[in-house]
Amino acid sequence: MKSLTDRKIRWGIIGLGNIANKFATDLLTVEDAELYAVASRSQSKADYFATQYQASKAYGSYEALVNDENIDAIYIATPHAMHKENARLCLEKNIAVLCEKPLAMNNAEVNSMIAIASAHDTLLMEAMWTYFLPHYNFVLTQLKNNTYGKLLSVEADFGFVRPFDNDSRLFNKALGGGSLLDIGIYPLFVALSTLGVPDEISAEASYFDNGADSSCTMALTYKNATATLKSTLLEATPCEAIFHCERGIIKINNGFHQPTSVTLITADSEEIKEFECNTHGYNFEISHFNELLRQGKTESPIMSFDMSHELIQLLDKVRSLINLKY
Repeated sequence: MKSLTDRKIRWGIIGLGNIANKFATDLLTVEDAELYAVASRSQSKADYFATQYQASKAYGSYEALVNDENIDAIYIATPHAMHKENARLCLEKNIAVLCEKPLAMNNAEVNSMIAIASAHDTLLMEAMWTYFLPHYNFVLTQLKNNTYGKLLSVEADFGFVRPFDNDSRLFNKALGGGSLLDIGIYPLFVALSTLGVPDEISAEASYFDNGADSSCTMALTYKNATATLKSTLLEATPCEAIFHCERGIIKINNGFHQPTSVTLITADSEEIKEFECNTHGYNFEISHFNELLRQGKTESPIMSFDMSHELIQLLDKVRSLINLKY
């Protein structure tokens, strides 16, 4: 195992789209890390990205990047359908992997990725960045402590409008495009991280002409609670997560999945708590991952393999209910 006690962790990035730009911007703010190398299927794109974010190396293939022995960790930001294969390339070289959500296309692929990571004794984590944001951890603490009594119901929505483009990753069914895997995962994560695995699920969806889901509504039933969830590419929604408790309401305001504010509502008062953040918010998961790597860990105690399994199994169940096949 590489010694990481006396130097910065050297990161690589595979897949240089929009989210990789945000990740790279935040990586530059993390003191114990550096962006060492980037890779794209286009050498010119890799060169441009490397110049923009001061990376030392730029590769025109993913294979070339994983063969660079100086890399400690790789962030995978390729389309969902490529995660399994991209992760395999890294893990078989004993390079730690932080892979964008969803970890893979289905539970079978997630099982395969975790098996490869375990066989190579190498760190793997799904990049569910919301789990590491201060405002979300504040809410989790309030719920865990029953500050406003027991949690009775959860509502969460995520919706925006983008002109349909069959060539875009967002709409390309073969790449896992559509509302469910891309943004529906966030409302499902909210329910899973606060209420756990539901007893029952129901779901309905609408579709684009190419078969990708354009919207999805989900209802989760628990013994003593419910969750009403929605994802859509047809309309801009409030993008809020609302937790109805016995003695009050906790509302994560617009953009619940990213740094934002929280409103606390009781019969007598309403308070808005601000959580100032000077980054996009990816630095929090990067710092957590760096610490795991320095400690020689192969799994996160927060975004654990069990959590990734439960999340993809919920997604698989919803896909089965709405008859969505990739």
